[in-house]
Amino acid sequence: MRLQDLLRPYTAAFASRFLQMLQYRTAALAGFGTQCWWGGIKVMVLAAFYGGAEAGDVPMTLAHAITYTWLAQGLLTLLPWAGDPEVAQAVRTGSVAYDRLRPVDAYALWYVRSAGWIAARVLPRLALMVAFAGVALPLLGWGEWGWQPPAGLAGALAFAVSALLALLLSAALVMLLNVAAAAALNERGINALAAPVVIVLSGNLLPLALLPDPWQTALLLQPLAGLMDIPMRLYVAQFTGWQALGGLALQAGWTVVLVLLGRWCMARTMRRLEVQGG
Repeated sequence: MRLQDLLRPYTAAFASRFLQMLQYRTAALAGFGTQCWWGGIKVMVLAAFYGGAEAGDVPMTLAHAITYTWLAQGLLTLLPWAGDPEVAQAVRTGSVAYDRLRPVDAYALWYVRSAGWIAARVLPRLALMVAFAGVALPLLGWGEWGWQPPAGLAGALAFAVSALLALLLSAALVMLLNVAAAAALNERGINALAAPVVIVLSGNLLPLALLPDPWQTALLLQPLAGLMDIPMRLYVAQFTGWQALGGLALQAGWTVVLVLLGRWCMARTMRRLEVQGG
């Protein structure tokens, strides 16, 4: 059988979920409005912080921190702070049994569905955020509070690769939440625990570079940094050359590790799964 035929069920699952989620335009607009509001608040907090800090005390410029903030708001739905609601519903209703009977790899099927779910929520909000913070604010004369362009072509290309790796990493983390929901037969407790950890350690709440210096190595090496912090440091050229390659390698390495861990956990969970519903 050709590779194209083997991949067809998974590409179809990704495409169908992606197109399904793109239909929720009102949700995207509402989310964009909320993200603009919170982004503005975070930018004002950063401006006050930088205004009271002495020169040389901060590891990134205010312009970079503001760009980091708008980019974080645009990529907010990339964060794996909750499992895939479609999987959670299948576990609750018992229809998860159908996925076990399909002639495809169950982990890969859930993975591509989750990736499509994440990508379809990210792209519209990111485009709207670029239009607002990257185009509208400068045109209105507030360019210093807006989204700055990437630091050269190399930075833009590195960010594009890193953003794709962040999507794959996020889907791998969502899969761990999916497996945990299947094991517990309920996703609420897992999601409640995951959200604050992901928001802080990904760099969404505050750029990780602004946290205490003794923590920097550990913060960079942990997997959640690959969701936002590493792509954003590449965007503003805080990482260049070998540092940039190291950041990309960290994202790819953690994705492989988490996929293998997710497969192992899913195999154990499915052997003991109690199907409910009817």
